[in-house]
Order: sequence, then structure tokens, then C-alpha cells
Amino acid sequence: MTALSGMRTRWITFVGSFVALALGVGLIAATGLALAATFDAPERGPERFAAAPVVVRAADHLRVDTPTGTRTKPLDHPGPVGPRIADRLSALGRTVADRTFPADVMAARTVPDTTAVRTGADTTAARAVPDTTAVRTGADATVPRTVPDTKAVRTGPDATATRTAADAGKSRPAQDTEARVGHPWPVAAAAPYRLTSGRAPTAPGEIVVTTRPGGAPLRTGDRVLVRTPAGNAPRTVVGTVAGRGFEDAVFFTDDEAARISPDIDALVVHADATAVRRALGPDSGMDVLTGHDRRRADPDPDRDARALVSVNALLGTAAGITLFVSAAVVASTFSFAVAQRRREFGLLRTAGATPGQIRRTVCAEAVLVGVLASAAGVWLGAGGAPLLVGRMTEAGLAPPWFALGDASWPLHTAFWTGVFVATAGALVSCHRAGRTAPTEVLREAAVDSRVMPASRWAAAVLVLLAGLGLPALALAVDPGDLLGRKSYVTRPMLLVLGVALLAPVLVRPVGRLLTWLPARLPGATGVLVRENTAAGVRRTAAVAAPVLITVALAATLTGTVATLEEARATEARTATTADFVVTSGQEGRLLAPAFVERARAVEGAVVSVSRSTAVTVLEEDTALVTSEARAVDPARLAAVSELPVTAGRLSDLDDGAIVVNEEWLTTRVGDRVTVWLGDGRRTSLRIAAVLATGTGDNGVYVTPRNAGGAGVDRIDVKVADGADRRAVAAALHTAGAATGTRVATETEWLSANGPGPNDPTRTGLRMILGIALLCTATALANTLVMATSDRVRDLAVLRLAGATAPQVLRLVAAEAVVAVGVGAVIGGVVAAVNLLVVWGALVLLGVMSAVVVPWGTLGLVVAAAALLAAVSAVLPASLALRTRPVELAGARE
Repeated sequence: MTALSGMRTRWITFVGSFVALALGVGLIAATGLALAATFDAPERGPERFAAAPVVVRAADHLRVDTPTGTRTKPLDHPGPVGPRIADRLSALGRTVADRTFPADVMAARTVPDTTAVRTGADTTAARAVPDTTAVRTGADATVPRTVPDTKAVRTGPDATATRTAADAGKSRPAQDTEARVGHPWPVAAAAPYRLTSGRAPTAPGEIVVTTRPGGAPLRTGDRVLVRTPAGNAPRTVVGTVAGRGFEDAVFFTDDEAARISPDIDALVVHADATAVRRALGPDSGMDVLTGHDRRRADPDPDRDARALVSVNALLGTAAGITLFVSAAVVASTFSFAVAQRRREFGLLRTAGATPGQIRRTVCAEAVLVGVLASAAGVWLGAGGAPLLVGRMTEAGLAPPWFALGDASWPLHTAFWTGVFVATAGALVSCHRAGRTAPTEVLREAAVDSRVMPASRWAAAVLVLLAGLGLPALALAVDPGDLLGRKSYVTRPMLLVLGVALLAPVLVRPVGRLLTWLPARLPGATGVLVRENTAAGVRRTAAVAAPVLITVALAATLTGTVATLEEARATEARTATTADFVVTSGQEGRLLAPAFVERARAVEGAVVSVSRSTAVTVLEEDTALVTSEARAVDPARLAAVSELPVTAGRLSDLDDGAIVVNEEWLTTRVGDRVTVWLGDGRRTSLRIAAVLATGTGDNGVYVTPRNAGGAGVDRIDVKVADGADRRAVAAALHTAGAATGTRVATETEWLSANGPGPNDPTRTGLRMILGIALLCTATALANTLVMATSDRVRDLAVLRLAGATAPQVLRLVAAEAVVAVGVGAVIGGVVAAVNLLVVWGALVLLGVMSAVVVPWGTLGLVVAAAALLAAVSAVLPASLALRTRPVELAGARE
């Protein structure tokens, strides 16, 4: 009853704690519900081969027997199904070969008027419209293209497609490349695909395409240009099938698909699976897939699980930071509330209350607030979780199919977490309340004394030692560990918490520093702000603590991400000395062989062709570790790059060697390492050179022979000494135009591959910081309303001393802003220490890059906090000043 009576009397004290805790529990509940949905990817059955009885394909996982069991890793480049195996299985029943290759279509968009489309070396197409632009493809081919309403396209020898003047005024297709994949038509029945219009392809140049809402409006009878590894050629759409959502496909005749892509990627066998396995034998290196296992032959079967990894990490981080900030805010609020009530507790002690009764009263209040706030928070979280998931999918932080499940444990967890946080946050305050002496009722001074008990000193020192010691140990043992997202998100919290515990000790000197100049200006406001800040240490610390936490987290997280991005950009600029860089622009897509041949033939250019692959090693006979690798020509690599070599020489790389980085267990030049290549082959390679670890992007280098069947996905071009740069650029752009390949300068490539303002990492950080700011805003408003409402007598004394109401309000606002400034300064120092740790790790890893300070983010955070603090202090003060000063001066608690 005493607890309920106290809560009714001092409801302002508990409203802020209630709101802060309810908000924190609501956020934890919402993120918990979303997090629970990431533990299991949606159950999807086979897609491309849903109607196939048996699918045979090369094993896509490396399996290695170790003393502790069999270890597996996905292969980067599984091999094809060999012709002998295909012939052997054809004796068991009907077989259908599947081949998959890029088949990009110049999709349709409508433009008015007529167009001549001509292909061939000696054909021309022109239309008399002002302001024409010539597009060249090939050595001598010239195609005038009119602007805005004419277009001519040429590809391939002797191919011609024209539209006559009879087409004038009609809509017609224009070029707009749409990435698709090609397959032979017979394998379409394995999905199954069903014709919705037209017929199956029966002759070269005929195709069937999938259609989908929002895709290119391709129809039967359309004449389109299709780009495949065999080159560009016009094709006629003779049929359409409804898309099934997992791919945009182009189907060719079986013979034409075999000509474009000779290797068999998978084989559909209409026979008994047992007979198929018996015919293959145990050591064929083939997987026989039936039932649900046929999904492993689908395009990117692990895409759902992989898409949830980043969602899981983001939500886990958000929940952790929410819990951290909420706990700190609630503990600070309860501590300030107990300090405000020392005269009340003194009165109770005078009336005969024991220390235990005082402690039980405070704990009961905390538990009651915790239960009510947690229940409200669970209700808020249950309603907010769908909104959170929807916002994440809209922002691209989660895949479009991501949805909440039916798990309820996050709600129970959030509820009891809230109750625990409220109770734990009040424990220290309960102990202090019980130590209140009866003489406290006689105190009238507003000066805080002994604001740091021994227990808080001990906790602060221990947490600070951990916050500083762990990074120091990592710098000495494994600097690269400090650059991981889990590390740079969670590690700074210890330092932030340790400094937050010391806030009552730090606010006085920092406050005097900030008010040094205002106190020397004319007028009494600066002096009063300085003295009130120093006298009300607990009040100032209660306001500064949430600002300290938010500023420290905001500066540390955004600053670390920006610093790492700058370090990676510095590494890329240093490592790449090429004048031009050519990539497909799409992950997993290869460059057209025709472009590779033409680029190699450009006069005056040093061309380095590379392939993306992977190598796997067995570390300490227990774990398979896969490293990204590039297959390069060693002689040309040195001309287009300057890699951070710490030992050995890049020129020693050959078919029997490998270049590794310092993260490998074996890094002594000349030693041999056993590796498995991207196609699963095991080989022993000699270490030719060792690269600095850097930010983690310095991978492994092998020769094309050890590429594991990878195709060319990048070309670096350096203009040779004495060569004409413009001529080289023109030749490369001509080759690119002929094959649909974009040629970028080094600057353009670096810019295109750098992080953008809306990349998932930055968007996720904005979401996390938004959560922290929300908790900080609640804490600031609550603390300042409590503090200002408790100072009505002080404000009345100022009025009686001659101060006007506007002067009093300006003083209150200035004190609130100074308290925010104190928290911002201390938080900035903490962030500076954390950023210096990251910079030190980069230096030790061989990356010389500047620390990026997020001044814009810090400015917004501090400005928002200062504005909120000023408003939260001025509003209750202005309401209090409506009462006559004499009545306020005589008021008692």
C-alpha cells in the first residue's frame, strides 16, 4: 500500500520510467518476433526440377574425412556431367540434358515511329531525323542512330531485320537489356513449364521466353536481340510460358543450347533412382537427387537461408542495443528518483520506518512499474512487429518474402526482461534509499554530496578495465577480430557503460569547462548555469547519461563503418593501378568471350584477365576454411596492381604455387599447403608470396589452371607506356558496345563498387540509431520533467530576487542544454577512443587510412537532444511560473 500511495503521489517520477521501459520492452518484443522468423528459412520444394523423377549432377559439396568426423563445404564450381556418364545413364531410360547459361534479352519498350534494324558488316540503316548519333560496333560497322525516335541495331554477319515505312506510327520494341538465363527447351517439362502462347522452338533462331508481371512485354512474334556466351544474334519469340518466380528464362532448341554451352550441368533421368546409383557407382563424383533433394539442383538453393543471415545479425544487434540503452536509462532514472526523495525517506525514517522497509518499498515500486510497463511493452511489440518487418522489406534489409512466424517466446522473453531490468536497475537505488538517515528530513541544501558510492566505483573500474583491456588484447593478438561487425558493435558497449557509471564524477569538471566562457560574460545567467550544474550533479548526470550513451554509440558505429569503408576504398585505390576495369556488373555473371578476345587484341593495352574462384584448406585437421581467390596471369598481374606483399614475390606464382594472406595458418614462403580447388580437386601448392591481411579483401591468388573451371568475370587494362590512351579507350568501348559490355575507368569502377547512401549496412545502422534515439528522447524528457517539477521553489526564489519569467526560462533551458553538452562531450571522448582502436587495428593490418568522424550524424544527434532537453525543461517550468512566486516559495514536498 505504501508503494501504491507513493506512486500516486509522485506519479511524474514514475511516468517517465514507465514510458522508457514500455518502449524498450516493445522494441525488444518487436525485434524478437522478427528475429524468431529468421531462424528457419521458408520450406520450399523443388522448383526447376519439380516434375523430374531423378536428377543427376556433379557433387556440389566438398567432403573431407577428419579425425573428428566428415567435414563439408560448398564447392565454388561444381563440375559438369561427363558425356560418358550421360551415355551410360541413357541406357536406363529417357534422359534430358540441362544446360544453363546467360541469355540477356533486349526487352521491349515502346517508342513511336519507324525503325530500321540491320545486322551485318556491310549493311546500313538510316532515317532522316535531325541530330543523329552514330553507334559503332565492330571494326567497320557504322549505324546512324537518330534521336529521339529512331534506332538501328547491327549484330552478327549477314543477319538482317528491317521494318518498312508501312510500320510508320506504330509502337515497336527498342533495346533495353534484361538479364535472363538460357536452357534447352526439352528440360522445360521438368519444372514443369507450360506454353501459354505459340509453340516450342524447332529451328535455330527460335526461342520461348518466360513472362511475368512487370517484366519486358515480350509476345509471340517479337524479334529480339539475345546475348549469349556464343555472341549476339537476333531471335524470334515463337512461344511464351508463364514464369514461376525463380528465374527469367529463354529456351532454345536442344542443339542450339548445346552449341552455346557444351557442358551438361544436370541430367534428368526417367529411371529408377536405385538403378541410376548402381550404374554410376560409389566413386563417380555425381549426386543422384530425388524427392526434396531435387531442390539442390535449383538456381541458388541456399538463397533464402543466406538472405536471412544479415537479417538475423541486424535484428540481434538492434535487440542488444535496445536492451543496453533501456537498462541504462531505467537504472539512471531510478537512481535520480531515489536521490530526489531523500527528504521523503528521511521523514519515513523519523516516523519509525526501518531501512529494510524503505528498501522493500522502493523495490516494490520498481517491480510494479516493471510489470505494468512490460505488459504495455509486449502489447506494443506485438502490434509493432508487422510494421517493423514491412519497413525492413521496403528498405531492402529483408527479402520480400520475409514474414513473421507464430512464435510466442519472444513476447515472454521481452516481458520478463523488462521486469528484470526494472528490478535490477532499482537494486542499487534500493540500497541507497535504505541508508537514508532520519536527519535527511532537515536538509534544505540542493548541493549533492557523495554522489558515487563505493559499489558504483568498483563496478565502473571493473567495466572500464574490461572495456579497455579486451581491445588492447585484441590489438596485440588478432587485430583483424576488431573489424568484424559483431566486435565493433558489441565491444564499445563495455567502455560506454564504464564511463556512464562514472558520469556523476565526470559531469562536474566537464560542466565547468563548458560554462567557463559563459560565466565570464556580462549578466548572471552564465554564473547561475555553472553553479547550478555543479551543485545538481545527480540531475546533470541523469540528463547527460542517455546523451552520453547515444552519442558514443552513434559516433562509434557510424564512424567505424565509415572508417572501414574508407580503408577498403584506400586499399582498392592502392591495389588497382589499371586505367580501365571491366566487370559484368552482376554477381555470378561472366564476361562475354567475344569481348575478352577483342580486349586482348587491343593495341597498346596490357590486359589482365582474371577469374573468381575459391580454395579450401583443412585447418588443424578439424575445420574446412574456404577463402575467396582470383585466378590470374602472374606476368600481367604486376602491370595492373600493387598488392601489399609482406613476403615472397608475386612473380614466383605459377601453376604449382599460391599467394596467400597473413590470416592463413601457414604463411612461410616456400612451404607447401594442401588445398581443394573450386571444383573439388585436391592439390598441393607452394606458397610463393604472402599478402597483408588488410580489411579482409586481400584474398588468395592462383593461376588459371587452378581456377576450378571458373570463367572470366573481370578484366583490368593498363595503357602501355607510349600508347595512345584515347585510342585504347575507343577500342575498348567499341568492343564493349559490340558485346553489351560496359567499360569503366578506374575511378568509375571504384565509385560504382563503393557503398552508397542506401546500402543495407548504412540503412541498418540508421534503424539501430533510431531505436537508441527514441530511448534517449524518452529518458531526457522524463528526467527533465522530474527535475524541473522538483525545483519550483528554486524558480520562485529567482522570481522573488527580481528575475523575470523569460529570464528564468532561459536559465532553465541553458542548464538543460549544458547538461546535454556534458553528455555529448563525454560520449565524444568515448567514441574517439573506440575509433582510435579501429584505426590502430587497421595500421597493424597494414592499411594506412584516416579515421572518418561522422560530424553530420553527431551534429544531428546532439542538436535533437539539445532541442528536446530545452523543450522538456521549459514546458514544466513555464507551467510552474503561472503560480505566484510567494506561494511557490512557501510550498513543501
